Amino acid sequence: MDTESAMRKQIDELIRMTVGELRQKYLEVFAEESRSNHKQFLFRRIAWRIQALAEGGLSERARRRALEIANDADLRIRAPRSRFGQDASLDPKLSVTRKIPGELDSRLPPPGSYLDREYKGRRIIVKVLADGFEFDNRLHRSISAIAREVTGTKWNGFLFFNLAQTEEANHGKK
Repeated sequence: MDTESAMRKQIDELIRMTVGELRQKYLEVFAEESRSNHKQFLFRRIAWRIQALAEGGLSERARRRALEIANDADLRIRAPRSRFGQDASLDPKLSVTRKIPGELDSRLPPPGSYLDREYKGRRIIVKVLADGFEFDNRLHRSISAIAREVTGTKWNGFLFFNLAQTEEANHGKK
């Protein structure tokens, strides 16, 4: 059997191996344990090594050149904090340090209004604020959070408070 067919036979055997068997084969051909459990990665690395051992690896000249390139490369683990330093034109007093509230959802009544719902004999009253909702003297970010607190399950707040727009409201009366 020639070298080429022996190499092909070894590579064909790799295809049928489990991850554990591939890790053992990796240990045999590289003389070190693999940190990977990825079957395709192990297969490719071992097949490459088998081929390199059968046909010869990189020439000494190619190895030296690869080392030169690697040593010359500027390897950076993290990006620099600022490429050119702090921009002097930015006035910190004019910088936004918090989220600016956007437009309220069109399904919600204006801030200052109240949402009222009865649930299992309990009256739920929620005050609509510009930046959230007040319920039981606590601020909530969404009406869904309030509905979840009241019911103990996930709810769409607009459905819970009957604020979801109907198809008629979206497209005009038929």
